Amino acid sequence: MNEILQQFSSWIGLPTWVLSAFLIVLAALLLEFMYRSFVNHLERLAKKTHLLWDDAIVYAGRKPVSLLIWWQGIVMAARVIEPYSDFAGFSSDVLNAAQQLGLVIAATWLAFRLVTGFEHAFVKERQRRDRSVDITTVSVLARIVRIAVLVTGALTVLAIFNIPISGFLAAGGVGGIAVGLAARDLLANFFGGFMVFMDRPFSVGDWVRSPDQEIEGVVEAIGWRMTTIRKFDKRPMYVPNATFTTITVENPSRMTHRRIKEHIGVRYDDFGVVRNVVDAIRSMIVSHDDLDETQTTMVHFDLFGASSLDIMIYCFTKTTVWTEYHQVREDVLLQIGEIIESHGAEIAYPTRTLKIDQEPMVPNHQEEPA
Repeated sequence: MNEILQQFSSWIGLPTWVLSAFLIVLAALLLEFMYRSFVNHLERLAKKTHLLWDDAIVYAGRKPVSLLIWWQGIVMAARVIEPYSDFAGFSSDVLNAAQQLGLVIAATWLAFRLVTGFEHAFVKERQRRDRSVDITTVSVLARIVRIAVLVTGALTVLAIFNIPISGFLAAGGVGGIAVGLAARDLLANFFGGFMVFMDRPFSVGDWVRSPDQEIEGVVEAIGWRMTTIRKFDKRPMYVPNATFTTITVENPSRMTHRRIKEHIGVRYDDFGVVRNVVDAIRSMIVSHDDLDETQTTMVHFDLFGASSLDIMIYCFTKTTVWTEYHQVREDVLLQIGEIIESHGAEIAYPTRTLKIDQEPMVPNHQEEPA
């Protein structure tokens, strides 16, 4: 092989080591091209299967392995050039470290992308099978694993360059105080996000609101520093996680029922039929298919109002969906109006009666003609 290279190099007029380095880079190029073609074929096969895990593996290995092929090819070409360079001896140690560094970076990147791919595959698989999935928990666990992968990779890189880790730990103890003072808000948001994960007052997709601040919307993402909430006017709101440790948060998404609470007033002229109206409304409420009679249900004549006889209606719907709730509420109110009308009564509206006392008429005395 060396003889063939020498003959070919003498034929084209280039040194043998230059030709060898060029051929190594060319081989890396061809190998990377073959690898990309192979991965594209695997990707097409993976899409035909019903499993999502194979898609995650193909996604994880595409770029890191390509990087490794190029990295190792360049290092091998540099080893060929190294004896003929001005940095012989010194560059050999550098190339050894560079070769190991490429392996560590590629392995770390592969593991990082593999965790991300498995995270997405797990969520999609559960959703496709109509199974409940806590996206917040999955996201946090995947984030912790990714951090562990990055820390492991960083420590391995330090070991490659013979950098003592104890020095960093000692410096971290001294500098940690300064960092803690300078980044109080950042740390508060970090631990706030951790408490949100531990206590789970809400998850991604929940409708949340706070009576203490103007916060209301649907949770889109929970990060380490802030939580993204999409308001109902479609504007995003970015709330620092430390805020949730000091405010009250309501989670209407976790309600079991929705409440209907109304006061319906009839005229004072209809007092004679109020009992029958109340009994009819109570029967309708109890027998309504969309209302849960196992919850607190009350229909009572409640108050002699300023201009009406008030009837209180208190009940709960079976559905918690906002749109369905309003459909049920509309049907209940329309039936109440029909019941009042069927008894010859009318729904009262504010009126005012003015009574005028009439003075006694004074007789008009006229003089009789003489």
